[in-house]
Amino acid sequence: MKIGIDMMGGDFAPLEAVKGLQTYLSTSDLPANLYCIGDEAQLKVILADFGLVSPDIILIHAPEVIGMHEHATKAFKEKQQSSIAIGFHMLASGKIDAFISAGNTGAMLVGALYSVKAINGVSRPAIASIIPKLNGSTGILVDVGLNADCKPEHLNQFGILGSLYAKDVFAIENPKVGLLNVGEEEGKGNLLAQASYHLLKENTSINFIGNIEGRDVFQDRADVIVCEGFTGNIILKLAESLYDTAKERSIQDEFMHRFNYENVGGTPVLGVAKPVVIGHGISNANAFCNMILLAEKMVNSNICGHIIEQFQS
Repeated sequence: MKIGIDMMGGDFAPLEAVKGLQTYLSTSDLPANLYCIGDEAQLKVILADFGLVSPDIILIHAPEVIGMHEHATKAFKEKQQSSIAIGFHMLASGKIDAFISAGNTGAMLVGALYSVKAINGVSRPAIASIIPKLNGSTGILVDVGLNADCKPEHLNQFGILGSLYAKDVFAIENPKVGLLNVGEEEGKGNLLAQASYHLLKENTSINFIGNIEGRDVFQDRADVIVCEGFTGNIILKLAESLYDTAKERSIQDEFMHRFNYENVGGTPVLGVAKPVVIGHGISNANAFCNMILLAEKMVNSNICGHIIEQFQS
């Protein structure tokens, strides 16, 4: 397996990215080949400082970096020698099996949509995040920010994408799909929710259980929660704040700790042809390690292949 890593992306790169490699290599019995994309001279020094000399680490020189605040489309087009652009070129050409970055989110999305491209039949790729449940299990929330405005058919497809992600990566059999709404009864909600409900209900590819409310998000009502990206991103950021609040108040709670973004690593772009994982801009070593592990799971489970099969049928 070959995983490409943008070593220059993120507020604390490349140091935290290198430390993440160290954590990953020290805990993995059968590590993937890690293609580290970034400033070769700078990376050689840091890797040497940490004693990371391994045949599993391959350096790919990238003299340019797309900054966190640069215009995503313009920068991706003009900086073809950046770590993100080179990473997507390698992914699209089959030189690597997955690509991860904690860099410019917009540039990562541009690369995913225009270099790797959406799978035929997928109208809108989406990004998904995990939602910890009070009973200790894990749920999936999709979309969490890529599609602020949606049509009913998009939410219907999110149900399929989320179900496949839950099955392949989290081993959830026959995942329950719920539509986030302001009430449980059929017919509730705005026009988008009402129209989406009927499409999801008629979709034989998923196990649709109906509407769920905000109070159900952390309960075991649904394994996959579907909503448009505007609402999903608000829920995601609110969930992240629970961990920050608990930490600030010195509250030691196992459930609250599960909201720590470091444990998640990153969010996958579902609906594109190859595994792409986007990390938080403030990713540290633990987050980088978990991004690599998520990319491994996506490759091993062949989730992109399963999505292709589903939408071809």
